Amino acid sequence: MTPAEILNLPLEDSDSGADTIRGYLIALLDVLWQQKEGFGGKRPFGNSGWQWDLYEALGRGGVVPMTLDEYGFIEDIDNRKCDALIASAINALESPGRD
Repeated sequence: MTPAEILNLPLEDSDSGADTIRGYLIALLDVLWQQKEGFGGKRPFGNSGWQWDLYEALGRGGVVPMTLDEYGFIEDIDNRKCDALIASAINALESPGRD
C-alpha cells in the first residue's frame, strides 16, 4: 500500500474527529500549532494512547496483521511496522504527488 493510500484509510470514531488517517494527522498538527509550547504529546486529544487510533486503522485496512481481544480492542499488532508506515505517510504529505 502506498503512503497516499495509507493517508486515505478510514478511521473508526476517534477523539480527533477525523475520518481518515490524513485528517487525523492534520488535526494533530492543528492541536500542536494552537497549543504551541503547551502542547501535551501524551494526550493531544484528551486521552493517552492516541496513536492506537492510527494502528487500528492500519489493521482494519489490512495493511498490517492485527488481532482483537474479546472486547474488540487490539490485542496484537506490529507497532514498529505501524510507526514506519505512518512515518512514510507523513513524509508523503510534504510534497504533492509523492508516494
